[in-house]
Amino acid sequence: MKTYQLRYEQKLPISLSQAWDFFSSPANLAKITPDHMGFIITSDFKEGQKMYPGMIITYKVSPLLSIKLNWMTEITHVKEGDYFVDEQRFGPYALWHHQHHFQEIPGGVLMTDIINYAIPMGIFGRIANSILVAKEIQGIFDYREKKVEELFGKYSG
Repeated sequence: MKTYQLRYEQKLPISLSQAWDFFSSPANLAKITPDHMGFIITSDFKEGQKMYPGMIITYKVSPLLSIKLNWMTEITHVKEGDYFVDEQRFGPYALWHHQHHFQEIPGGVLMTDIINYAIPMGIFGRIANSILVAKEIQGIFDYREKKVEELFGKYSG
């Protein structure tokens, strides 16, 4: 199985506690996900509830070609104010491991996403990744960067 790794960094002009409060709430994920993905959280949890190790989050999402899929992730690791990790338990990928790191920097926070993923279907999955999937993931994070700037402003550090 071929695995891929992507890394994204964004500087935010907010405090570490503000960044953590926003990004550690599953409800806020929909606010920074492109509308065309039809992202809907189907888990039953309370507004403002924070992530914890073992938390299961279910979604409906259309990552490619408007095909609606069920996706289940588990929050496997949480270090308050530092990082959390979500891993796919059921969904479109053969592997999805997403680390979210937060580091205080002068004038704000450095947010780093590290994604390790694999596509099912062997050679066909590798072809799909090179033609479509990697570009779609890049587009999601480009959108997220713009939305986060709209919400919190541009870092001027």
